[in-house]
Amino acid sequence: AAEKRRVLPLADEKSVRKIFKVEDHIGATYAGMAGDGRVLLDYAIQQTLYYRFIYDEPIPVEHLVKLVCDVKQIYTQHAGVRPFGVAIIFAGADDRGLHLYMTEPSGNYIGYYAIAIGEKSNVVQDFLEKNYKYDLDTRSTIKLAIQAIVNIIESKPYENFIEVGYVDKETRKFRLLSESEIKEYIEELGREGKIKA
Repeated sequence: AAEKRRVLPLADEKSVRKIFKVEDHIGATYAGMAGDGRVLLDYAIQQTLYYRFIYDEPIPVEHLVKLVCDVKQIYTQHAGVRPFGVAIIFAGADDRGLHLYMTEPSGNYIGYYAIAIGEKSNVVQDFLEKNYKYDLDTRSTIKLAIQAIVNIIESKPYENFIEVGYVDKETRKFRLLSESEIKEYIEELGREGKIKA
């Protein structure tokens, strides 16, 4: 889940995106310099297409993460260029299961069960560490992510400022939730007393 921020008063909310489909089985979000994030996600998409063309199968999630991190790392050691100022979270599924990786500007990457990046990530991460359980089903995981994001959002209606993407365990497909689906989750969390809807 990610918080969508309105950059300018006249900006179209629908044009502000924080979660992206990289491949059928991989989604990503970033925090940091938006231009750097866009360039690296475009590179990731190119690599998934290239891999599918060469091998006629979807790219393994960790392989894609490593390719992106290799590019990030190169930009930390050459004169005349600056490092990419962005952290990226990749979520995906492949033959080895479900994966969640966070890449750092240095080119390092780590696998996680739950992770937060961005301005108020320490608050969200504390919430996740206290509430995440390893045996959560997809619906419960989505609710936990929404609940974590709602804790830091000051604007309502929440569904206008939240984006949610997930990888389905059964189909191994990445999917973005619609605003109406997010609203249903928010209402359910409100009825359960977990957030103020």
